[in-house]
Amino acid sequence: MIRVAIIGCGIVGASIAFELSQFPELKVTVFDKQPPAQGSTGAALGVLMGVISHKTKGRNWQLRETSLQRYETLIPELEAVTGRKIPFNKQGILMLCSEGEDLIKWENLIATRRSQGWQLELWDVERVRDRCPHLSLNDRIIAAIYSPQDRQVDPTALTLALIDAAERNGVIFEFGVPVEAAEIAASLEFDRLIVCAGLGSAAVTASLNQLVDIRPVLGQALHLRSANPLGNPDFSPVITCDDVHIVPVGNQEFWVGATVEFSENGGEIQANADMLAQVMARARSLCPGLAEAEIIRKWSGLRPRPEGRPAPIIETLPGNDRVFIASGHYRNGVLLAPATARSIREMILQ
Repeated sequence: MIRVAIIGCGIVGASIAFELSQFPELKVTVFDKQPPAQGSTGAALGVLMGVISHKTKGRNWQLRETSLQRYETLIPELEAVTGRKIPFNKQGILMLCSEGEDLIKWENLIATRRSQGWQLELWDVERVRDRCPHLSLNDRIIAAIYSPQDRQVDPTALTLALIDAAERNGVIFEFGVPVEAAEIAASLEFDRLIVCAGLGSAAVTASLNQLVDIRPVLGQALHLRSANPLGNPDFSPVITCDDVHIVPVGNQEFWVGATVEFSENGGEIQANADMLAQVMARARSLCPGLAEAEIIRKWSGLRPRPEGRPAPIIETLPGNDRVFIASGHYRNGVLLAPATARSIREMILQ
């Protein structure tokens, strides 16, 4: 029996717990100082930009491809086991291309994806208008890229389902436990320690005398409700343009985001209201019907971004092969969680 401790229960920690729970030789305990799906997971929009990303080879593409493939089986598997409904938009992502966009680059990516067994489509403006009549396509919009195999999932619902399913397989979850207490327990009682505490991972690794430098990037978003239906009820993809996402979440409701805000001089990041207003203005210019929508909620969250190295960090702690790091996913934690869990499982079972 290999005793495994996991520190952190956002989407990455919950995914790892569920993955490991399927192996009876592993006894898994998860610690978190707060309830699950807080932090960056609770703030995420859950947009899975894999096929439409320009990552085409190496680790970054392999992680994306593995996760996208796993999501197609993972969501129905979790729903069947737990009886929970996990909102999962399978209608793809439609990215609007502004004037100056290099469409040749997109045509090359379409060809690459076709060779890899994935689908992307280049749409002209008329096709966008036909499929998405709620959008306002000004002269700056010259085309769109439709990615039918990318997805969007509710991060909180998914995390809670992963926890439920893992518990049914014998995983123990200890919430409200400070990280320091988990560190002590792990050092005394466990054979393997997995650190996936997002921004808290830096402090945990520092206590193990191996600082993994992960820093915050703030993002803000809004939840809107429209009094009237917007667009085609039979075709509701995520709409994205210039890094602004309009995410349909059912019942004429939408998530809109997100800002990208960095710390000045390494200090605390204060949410910039002007930046959120700019995101909302851009969303309304793309979808005028949102101008009349009620704002239900505004929120912000801190994304964990590795300093001076690519995201994410999935490796053993230097000098300690009993400690694994699965953190620093920056803006792709939800997308890469299944592949991260599989990578950690393979490292442990080796």
